Amino acid sequence: MPTLYLIPTPLAEGTTPQVLPPFVSEVVARTDAYFVENLRTARRFITELKTGRVIDETTFHLLDKDTPPADTRRQIQELMEQKRNAGVMSEAGCPGVADPGAVVIGMAHKLGWKVVPLIGPSSILLALMASGLSGQSFVFHGYLPIDRHDRGRALKHLEKEAQQRLQTQIFMETPYRNNHLMGDILTHCHPETRVCVACNLTAPDALVQTKTVREWKANVPDLHKKPTVFLLL
Repeated sequence: MPTLYLIPTPLAEGTTPQVLPPFVSEVVARTDAYFVENLRTARRFITELKTGRVIDETTFHLLDKDTPPADTRRQIQELMEQKRNAGVMSEAGCPGVADPGAVVIGMAHKLGWKVVPLIGPSSILLALMASGLSGQSFVFHGYLPIDRHDRGRALKHLEKEAQQRLQTQIFMETPYRNNHLMGDILTHCHPETRVCVACNLTAPDALVQTKTVREWKANVPDLHKKPTVFLLL
């Protein structure tokens, strides 16, 4: 049976040597078919690895939130018939975690493929590690509602869950809406609730700070267009 490699990609530009082990490059060098969240990002990443892989001889299947599952199912079945290994790449970080890669991974399991996750950066785990909040009990919620009223209700619910279960609540937002989310956290959460902001992780200008809502109100960071993970407890 073929192998499906889950290939992590850097969270920040120019950090590949620091965040990815050499084995990732070795796998990319011998893999010529990929399911990717972003075609441009994937092609650039492979080129930057300088493995000698010819991009124009590499097969890319787009797998984003709008990709019909039937298309992905057909593509992985064709690769299986051709006895070709494949890779899965998120736009940034680890595939299958907060990205559409789980779709093809689930199909691979059903078809009997060997699934191999490779070591690389996960913004969620890095944020949790650095937060100082509970790493024994935590839950990742993905994106909160866009509507401000609904988002406020969601934040109050997460805060209640955190208090009752002593459970770290983790979530994120589209980077250009980060400041709006931060404002809603400061508006709806209790002054003593602890909030960690983990921004631009692995980059030279990374920011990871945990403060109470009261303390954040005294110095609100500018998170506009900066990839950020939020945690509260």
